[in-house]
Amino acid sequence: MRVSAVTLVPIFLVVVVVVSALWVYQDASAHEERGAPVYFSAGTIEISSPTVWSVGCLVLWVVFLPLYVTCRRAAG
Repeated sequence: MRVSAVTLVPIFLVVVVVVSALWVYQDASAHEERGAPVYFSAGTIEISSPTVWSVGCLVLWVVFLPLYVTCRRAAG
């Protein structure tokens, strides 16, 4: 049985999203342990927990990953 590229693309995208969410969790945890959490605030929405960053990347990757990377730079 041959696997076509059309079948592999969604699998590849899921792997990319999951791996990047795991990286975000690990990186945000490391920042939090150093006392410089990655933080975002807009109105009443505040994000600083590694778990929230990671789940956000899993659910809405196209928004949360660039937002995390931008806020990560500000956190130092």
